[in-house]
Order: sequence, then structure tokens, then C-alpha cells
Amino acid sequence: MIAVVDYGMGNLRSVQKALEKVGYTALVTNNPKQILNARSIVLPGVGAFKDCIYNLKRLNLVEPILNSIKIGKPFLGICLGLQILFTISEEFGETSGLNLIKGKVVRFSSKNTSTTTRLKIPHMGWNSITIRKDLPLFSGIEDGSFFYFVHSYYVIPDDEGVVATTTDYGIEFTSGIQQENIFACQFHPEKSQQIGLRLLKNFGKIS
Repeated sequence: MIAVVDYGMGNLRSVQKALEKVGYTALVTNNPKQILNARSIVLPGVGAFKDCIYNLKRLNLVEPILNSIKIGKPFLGICLGLQILFTISEEFGETSGLNLIKGKVVRFSSKNTSTTTRLKIPHMGWNSITIRKDLPLFSGIEDGSFFYFVHSYYVIPDDEGVVATTTDYGIEFTSGIQQENIFACQFHPEKSQQIGLRLLKNFGKIS
């Protein structure tokens, strides 16, 4: 069973349905025991970083997530589920994250571009990824494939060795990371049609 962590934020049902569509049993849950008993964990999310951290703590979900990662369970963070893995976010003032990945979360600047065109924020819609790591997660996914994005903030890892994919939006930013059994992406595979389903299927095969 794959646990889809429910902390009151994010399009949980669409993630659950996408996982079920590619053949896995997925349970949306905020029960710490079910998370600890799951084979793999998916942490989706949209919304504010600070609210996410608050809800995870309020529901006593931080410890089972960290313990599951510590014992080697495959973990997939999606969008906000990527960002909260980092040390700190500058969204609405500085907020500490889970600090599993050293680095920070910063806001796009409309001026961060090599052209005279101002960037629209949030970054919303289809954009391509450049694959920086050869991982089982990307089996059957070509470099330059398009995924769906919706975000105003992006991550800056301290260690470039964790960068799995990058994407260009005025600047080249980190759109996916991998560190041991932790995988996370800024884009939404559950909203990315067949290519997104392929990524979720690949994740489910990881043990």
C-alpha cells in the first residue's frame, strides 16, 4: 500500500486516483500507524509552506514521515511536498522546514530573465525538464519531456548532487531532487497526463 499523506492541503484524491490508475493500492491517510505500515509514501501539496509545516506537526505526522524515510521507504514529495523537505523557506517570512535536504526555498523574481519579458508569477502550465540523474524514476521518460507546474517558489539545494531535474523559467531552477530513498518534484505528475502516470508507475516499482 502506498500512503498519500493527508494534512489538509493538496489535491490528494487526484494523486490517489493516478496511483490507482497505474495499478497500485493508494490510501489517503493522516493516521501515523498507517503511514508507518505503508510500503511507500507520497506527500503532495499546494498552498503555503508555513501552513503545511503547522498542519504536519498538529496532526503528529512529522515523526512517522521521518521514521519511514530513515528506514529506507521510498518517499515522493510533490510540489509543496518537495519544498518542505528543505531547511528553510522565505515565504511569508522565514519558516523552518524538515531539513532533510540542506537548502532554501525562494520566490521567483519577475526580473530573473535574460529577456525583456517579465515573468508571470506563479509559474503555471506545461514546461520541460532536463534530466540530470539517470534514475529508475525516469525509466521510459525522455529528456525534455513536459510536465505541469503551478508554483511561485522554487528550491535551491546547497548540494548540487541532489539535483535530479532542472527546468528553465527565466532562470534554470531545480525541478526535481533525489537523495537516497527521497525523491521529490516541483511539477505535478498527477496532472501531467501519460508522462506523469509513467513517473508514478516507476515510483511504485522502487523498493
